[in-house]
Amino acid sequence: MTGVAKKATTTIKKAATTSSKATATSEKGASASKKATASKKAVPAKAAAAKKAAPAKTVAKKAVPAKTVVKKATPAQAAPKKAIVESHAALVRRARRINRELAEVYPYAHPELDFENPFQLVIATVLSAQTTDLRVNQTTPALFAKYPTPEDLAAANPEEVEEILRPTGFFRAKTKSVIGLSKALVEDFGGEVPGRLEDLVKLPGVGRKTAFVVLGNAFGRPGITVDTHFGRLVRRWQWTDETDPDKVEAAVGALFPKTEWTMLSHHVIFHGRRICHARKPACGACPIAPLCPAYGEGETDPEKARKLLKYEKGGFPGQRLNPPQSYLDAGGIPAPPLGAG
Repeated sequence: MTGVAKKATTTIKKAATTSSKATATSEKGASASKKATASKKAVPAKAAAAKKAAPAKTVAKKAVPAKTVVKKATPAQAAPKKAIVESHAALVRRARRINRELAEVYPYAHPELDFENPFQLVIATVLSAQTTDLRVNQTTPALFAKYPTPEDLAAANPEEVEEILRPTGFFRAKTKSVIGLSKALVEDFGGEVPGRLEDLVKLPGVGRKTAFVVLGNAFGRPGITVDTHFGRLVRRWQWTDETDPDKVEAAVGALFPKTEWTMLSHHVIFHGRRICHARKPACGACPIAPLCPAYGEGETDPEKARKLLKYEKGGFPGQRLNPPQSYLDAGGIPAPPLGAG
């Protein structure tokens, strides 16, 4: 207990001495002491601030994905679709103006399947499903040389027909269709292709699109051909937002006089194949760009856009081996036969 008392006494004496020195210190010393104390207090404060700042850096790192999202949105922002709000009358005027412009660009527009009569056209149109008109045109010369009439094709050996049609793809199904179609022509229509829509659509493999191709180009009866090019372009131009071919046909047909339907189809399809492509439209080389709500979806630089042009617009052969003279006069180049080059 005596040792503890001595230690306590010593502590009290040291505290007293310190107190005396603190009391004897001048105001200048006291001020310095306060600064030192403030400095010591600042150390933990800085440490605390640093600790608090650390999460802020982490948050900044977590914010990086937000920047990535912005970058992904850039293409859509670069080429926004212009929504057009217009009356029906205004839509009719714009649609007809587009058709007039296209008629000047493609005065030689024509069906791009080679044919000499309605029978050849209906067969070629059926064969054009899931392939190009060029491939059909390169294949049908051999087919029609061997089977020139519906009677000949109706009696054909399916295996021999399949071998001829192989380059067009889906040749077995197409063989069945063209032989069945030929038999129907012989049995139901005396070997002649009918010139009425309601009769044509009864033939195997013939739908409204094929029927209108035949009616418009073999019989001179107006019809709208809604193929993939036609549907894509009229939606880009906001003539309609329908996707069903029959509804597209009705909506677009209401915008034009019936007498213009066949050539309208050619103009739109020619434009879709040559300039207004599905994946990369050549917007910078498009003659109807000022009228198009979808301008900017494709390449807008004129030089780059010109390199995207196809067929005669790009200086290349067309799809017909035997195109109309008007096409040749306009600088069009015939397609090569199968196996050439």
